[in-house]
Amino acid sequence: MDLTSYAELAVVLVNRGDRLTGLGELRRLLEEHGRSAAAERVTRRDLDALLELREELSEVFQAAARGEEEDVVERINGLLVRHPVHPQICRHDGQRWHMHLTESGRVSDALAVGSVMGLATVITTLGVDRLGVCQAAPCRNVYLDTSSNKSRRYCSERCASRANVAAYRARKRGA
Repeated sequence: MDLTSYAELAVVLVNRGDRLTGLGELRRLLEEHGRSAAAERVTRRDLDALLELREELSEVFQAAARGEEEDVVERINGLLVRHPVHPQICRHDGQRWHMHLTESGRVSDALAVGSVMGLATVITTLGVDRLGVCQAAPCRNVYLDTSSNKSRRYCSERCASRANVAAYRARKRGA
C-alpha cells in the first residue's frame, strides 16, 4: 500500500483548501485527484469537515517547518484518534487485490483517514523534517520532501525558479 499518495492528499487539501468555497470546487478537486466516486457523493457537511481538517493539517506542516517535532507528532496522534484507520481489501480499474484505507462512510472521513495516515507514515519512515512550507516569498504552500537528500525547499518548480531569479537579481544589484 503506497501511503505517500495519501500524504499527498493532505498537501492538496492544505494548498487548495482556501479555494474550496463550495461543493463544485470540492468536486473538481476530487475528480482531478482520481476520486470521482467520492466527488459524486460529497455533501456540504463533507466540505465543512474538510475545511476544518485543512486548518489542522496546515498547523502540522507549520509546526514541522519550525522544527517542533514533538508538536507535529502530538497533532498527528490526536488526528489519528479522531480519524481511526479501517483498512479494506479492494480491487478496481483492472488492478489486483490491494489495500485501501476506509472508503465507506462520509467522504470527508475517508479523506481525513487517508491524509492523516499518509502523513503519519511519512513521519515515521522518512522523518518530520520531510514536511515543509515553501520558502519562496510570499508563497505559503506546503510540500512533502521525498527527495533522497532532503533538499526540497519549494512547493513547485515555479516557486523554485522565482526564488532563484530573485536571488540572482539581488546578487547583481549588490555587486
